[in-house]
Amino acid sequence: MKVLVAVKRVVDYNVKVRVKSDGTGMDIAGVKMSMNPFDEIAVEEAVRLKEKGLATEVVAVSCGVAACGETLRTAMAIGADRGLLVETDAELQPLAVAKLLKAIVEREQPGLVILGKQAIDDDANQTGQMLAALLGWPQATFASKLELDGEGARVTREVDGGLETIGINLPAVVTTDLRLNEPRYVTLPNIMKAKKKSLDTLKPGDLGVDVAPRLQTLKISEPPRRGAGVKVPDVATLVSRLKTEAKVI
Repeated sequence: MKVLVAVKRVVDYNVKVRVKSDGTGMDIAGVKMSMNPFDEIAVEEAVRLKEKGLATEVVAVSCGVAACGETLRTAMAIGADRGLLVETDAELQPLAVAKLLKAIVEREQPGLVILGKQAIDDDANQTGQMLAALLGWPQATFASKLELDGEGARVTREVDGGLETIGINLPAVVTTDLRLNEPRYVTLPNIMKAKKKSLDTLKPGDLGVDVAPRLQTLKISEPPRRGAGVKVPDVATLVSRLKTEAKVI
């Protein structure tokens, strides 16, 4: 079975981003970029499935600028067999990415698609669900455990009330949560091996997909700064301020 994994290039989670002075977006010039952490978990899970003999090939896919090829090389250093880049400078929104991935799925015919549950830059949490809907495939989101069993899979999901275990038929779309696994450390030898693996590049036009944005960002602004804390002499004063100033009780 072939496993397709989608990965996204995002600002590294250790970087504190700032809003541009004109409010048109985030200032990411010169900042460190890396693979979305949830997607890294997805790649690790796919590689583990191959190591168990449950998958025959792991294909990593990324959509975006040419620099996304570096993210695909990281995925191949973790253990993906080859990479596929859909290169475009256009702003890619979740629906456009889902349509691109649908075209790739129809081209590659995988038995399982794994994605991170969300990207840490926009936190949209939409692409996996949209992809499953476009394909008409079963989906299991927020997976903390994945077990393949013949023609199906058992997925343990993290929900508000605890854990939920569901059974789905393959092919299917699965999105990963934090507790699914801990990605391995990428070693230098594997980084060197990844440079020799196949990395193909396509354009959205090659797949017949229109990636024009459906939504327009009007303005981005930082949240208001919190005021400094104050000390109160007693509980009565605290309660009074909570009633009259904070108005929370």
